Amino acid sequence: MSQTVRTRVAIIGAGPAGLLLSHLLAKSGIDSVVIDQRSREEIESTIRAGILEHGTVQLLDETGASRRVLTGGHRHDGIELRFEGEGHRIDFPGLTGRSVWLYPQHEALKDLIAVRLEEGQDLRFGVTALRVEGADSDRPRVFAEDENGALEIDAEFVVGADGSRSVAREAVTGSQTGGYFREYPFAWFGILCEAPPSSEELIYSNSPNGFALISQRSDTVQRMYFQCDPEVDPASFTEEQLWHELQVRVPGTTLKQGHIFQRDVLRFRSFVAHELRRGRVALIGDAAHTVPPTGAKGMNLAVADVILLDVALRALLLENDSRPLDRFADVASDRIWKAQHFSWWMTSMLHVAPDASDFDRRRQVGELRSVVESEAGRRYLAEAYTGWPFATTL
Repeated sequence: MSQTVRTRVAIIGAGPAGLLLSHLLAKSGIDSVVIDQRSREEIESTIRAGILEHGTVQLLDETGASRRVLTGGHRHDGIELRFEGEGHRIDFPGLTGRSVWLYPQHEALKDLIAVRLEEGQDLRFGVTALRVEGADSDRPRVFAEDENGALEIDAEFVVGADGSRSVAREAVTGSQTGGYFREYPFAWFGILCEAPPSSEELIYSNSPNGFALISQRSDTVQRMYFQCDPEVDPASFTEEQLWHELQVRVPGTTLKQGHIFQRDVLRFRSFVAHELRRGRVALIGDAAHTVPPTGAKGMNLAVADVILLDVALRALLLENDSRPLDRFADVASDRIWKAQHFSWWMTSMLHVAPDASDFDRRRQVGELRSVVESEAGRRYLAEAYTGWPFATTL
């Protein structure tokens, strides 16, 4: 059985980008349909990290997209860079007047889904987008299918917010892989464990044994990572071996240990689509770009995309003005490439490359010292980490 739905904006992907865009559009009276091939339970239960920039938290709170970000999130006023056994704190408020919040992405998604459904959003789970047609027309279409059969969404604009394996990307760039790509020769081995926090703030630790990140989730659950081979089997380590790998990479801090109940390997990739928009189809979030997690830019970069596309779509659909849309890709790209650079810089400064020489190691320590011993260096890190001001005009 085939079904056709008409809407102003069709959004593929019920992640942070797609849901936040639908939320902002609704405030201007622009209706949308949001589809995602995953179930609501899968979206809300997939545990993901979440460091939110100052501006992201303000937007979520002030627009009502999240009712819990300030009460459920944990404000962090700095991070520690640890190398050669010594910790060096980067004081965010002292350097920039801003902070960040630790609020896992899946918690933000729970908030967004609840708010959108309460406000009557046409939000459909278990719907697989197959292709997008008519990008250069006034009525682009999304062809999809669900348990009831074929579904066609006839819209005035289509947004691909469907992640790194975006279906919409082909309609914009000509292929699902059309973009600038870099893969790193290492990954993060991540654990979730039942333990109290080992540190009040995040520790980014560089050591001859490789990188480690000591993060938190709550008073009783902690998230930690260490640099590993991308091909490593997560089941190949005993708990004792995992704690050893983490501890030797964070000299000077005794980690609080507990039962490890989840483990995974997170590959490191950088990607930016060749084009962010074609006609009446645009890409945002991971459909447009991915960054290594070292710089904590993923969700925040998606929010920056959403703010700009909301401006462009309001002009197009409410005022019949296409000029902001024509500027969308160029303005969005400025921040995307700044974030790519920052993520690459943090990654290369903190991780030990598999083929690193003694010169490379000594140069890396010199770079870290150049940052922590310079107010200008600390300020650049703090400004980028807490987030540059969002562009709000096109």
